[in-house]
Amino acid sequence: MKQFISDFSKLVKFRLSFTVVFSASISFLIGQKMQVGRGNIPSIDWGNWLILIAGGFLVTAAANCFNEIIEKDLDKLMARTKDRPMPAGRMTTGQGLILGVFMAFLGTWLLGKLNLETGLLSVFSILLYAFAYTPLKRKSPIAVFVGAIPGALPPLIGYLAAFGSLKAEMFHEIDYYIAGILFLIQFVWQFPHFWAIAWVLDDDYKKAGFRLLPTKKRDKTTALLTFLSTLILIPVSLLPTFYGFGGYYIAGLSIIGGLIFSWLALKLLLNRELVDAKRLMFCSFFYIPAVQLGLLLNFIAK
Repeated sequence: MKQFISDFSKLVKFRLSFTVVFSASISFLIGQKMQVGRGNIPSIDWGNWLILIAGGFLVTAAANCFNEIIEKDLDKLMARTKDRPMPAGRMTTGQGLILGVFMAFLGTWLLGKLNLETGLLSVFSILLYAFAYTPLKRKSPIAVFVGAIPGALPPLIGYLAAFGSLKAEMFHEIDYYIAGILFLIQFVWQFPHFWAIAWVLDDDYKKAGFRLLPTKKRDKTTALLTFLSTLILIPVSLLPTFYGFGGYYIAGLSIIGGLIFSWLALKLLLNRELVDAKRLMFCSFFYIPAVQLGLLLNFIAK
């Protein structure tokens, strides 16, 4: 049983799936709080929140499962992935496919119960991640851009899921801005996040032929683009305040977090050392949940 739990966790990339579900659940609570404030609903629907968590986890797990089926032979070449259940021979691709399809259908059905748009976006996310981003990783650094789209969909899905209906009387113009901004923040964040990880793991990635760094090398241009992406993230993270739903506390948090993020990226640009890339990578892990929690607390305080 212990081995099964360990293998399932590796198969679905549990930590990644948890991060995805966290982003979606935070956005769902923001959307629900918005509805409570308008008098559309009396209180947060925790039942739908649990449906979102379960459906979101299953959809993400399915996409990761398909990714590993496609990359099984490549995973054997890399130290960080060779012990996953399929490359290690503890699970067949047929078993993985059955499990992935089951999770995809069940997860999509659960999210579709919240509203049609949420279900359709979940299907789009699986297809783009597994069948566009995954094969592109060996062909071109454009894979990071493609992968950033499904990677940024969870907060959008979570916000839309908060509205049982997207009818005009419930879904206002500001909701389009909020949904788009939540997507945009996570979209932009993924570039320094992905590139920092790719810098740290470049030697391992090369064994499988993955091309995720902008220039395919740990060079000054890659470091410069990473630094510029952290600078772009600062004004993007201020959009909630600019559009009047973020408040000044979240603006302060975004500026401080963004400056720290940019400072670490600048150090990578100046030194181009592995230790600087690791610091930037770990900072990226904390940045996005901190900003999202700040937004949620801002809504709760209203």
